[in-house]
Amino acid sequence: MAVPTGQSAVKAAGDSDVARGRSRGTGKPPGTGKTPGGLRRSVSTHWYAWAMVAPVVAVIGVIVGYPLVRGIYLSLTDANERNVERNIGVNHLPATYEFVGLDNYADALTGNQFLSTLGWTLVWTVSCVGLTFALGLGLANILNRRIAGRSAYRMMLILPWAVPGFVSVFAWRFLYNEDRGFLNKLLAGGGIDAVPWLNDPTWAKFSVIAVNIWLGVPFMLVALLGGLQSIPGEMYEAAEMDGAGPWQRFRHITMPGLRSVSTTVILLSTIWTFNMFPVIFLLTRGGPGEATQILVTQAYKFSFEISPRDFAQSSTWGVLILVLLMIFAVVYQRVLRKQGDTW
Repeated sequence: MAVPTGQSAVKAAGDSDVARGRSRGTGKPPGTGKTPGGLRRSVSTHWYAWAMVAPVVAVIGVIVGYPLVRGIYLSLTDANERNVERNIGVNHLPATYEFVGLDNYADALTGNQFLSTLGWTLVWTVSCVGLTFALGLGLANILNRRIAGRSAYRMMLILPWAVPGFVSVFAWRFLYNEDRGFLNKLLAGGGIDAVPWLNDPTWAKFSVIAVNIWLGVPFMLVALLGGLQSIPGEMYEAAEMDGAGPWQRFRHITMPGLRSVSTTVILLSTIWTFNMFPVIFLLTRGGPGEATQILVTQAYKFSFEISPRDFAQSSTWGVLILVLLMIFAVVYQRVLRKQGDTW
C-alpha cells in the first residue's frame, strides 16, 4: 500500500481534521469560529415562530409586567389616597409618599387581620376544591355510563358554567333572601323558621361555599369526564373477569387513569378559588362584618372602599397572595414529582 507524500499527505491530514471536527458535532473545520449559542441558534432556526410570539410577549409584558412591578414598588412605600400624585381642579399635587421598605410586610404578617383572613381563605379554598372535585368525579362516573337522557343531563349540568358568573351570584342572592327568598319560603312550608343565610357569620360561610361549588362543578365534570373516556374499556373488562369489584376497579383503574387530569384541574381550581373575587364580593361583600372576607376581597377593600384608600397595604396583600400561590405551585409540583408524575 503506497504511503502518501508531499501535498497528498497534507491534504489527507487536513481532511482528517475536518472529519474529526464534524464527528465532535461542530459541523465546522477547526479554527473557523465558535459554535453559535443555544438561543442564537434557536432564533436563527425558528425566527418565524419568534416573530409571531414577540407581539404577544410585548403585550403581556405591558399588561401584566408593569402593574406587577408597580404594585411591588407601592408595597414598599406608605402610599395612600392623600399622598399620591393627583389633580384637584387646575391644581396639580405631586406625590409625597415615602419609601418604608418591608414595614408593610412586617405589619401584615404580624397582625391579626392578615392571619385571620388567610385562615378563612384556606378553609374556603380547601372546602370548595375538595367538594367540587368529589361531586365532579361522582357525576362524571355516572354520566360516563350508558343511561337514558345522558346528553340532556350533561347539558343541564354544564349550564351553570355557561351562565355569566355575576348573573348566577345574583340569582343565588335572591334565593338566599331572608324575607322573600325561595329557600326560606320552602322551609316555612315545612314549619321551619327562616334561616339568616347571609346575615349570620356561620350560615354566610356555608352559603358562599355552596355557591362556589355550584359554579365549579361543571368545570370538574367536563375535565374528569374527558379523562374517564380516555381510559380503555378493555381494562375494566379484564379486571371484571379477574373478579375485581366496583371499588377495586375504581381504585386501581379509574383513579390512576385520571391522575394526569386530576393534578391539573386541582391546581387550576385551587388558584381560581383562592382568588375567587366575584362570589364573595357580589354575594356578601365580605360580610357580615368580616366573616367571609378572603385575601383578594380584603386587598380590594383597602384600595377602593376604606377612607383614605390605602394603596400600599392593598399592594402588599396582593404581593403576598402571589407569593403564597407560587409557593403552593412549587410544593405541588415537587410532590407530584416524588410520586412519579410530571407536570
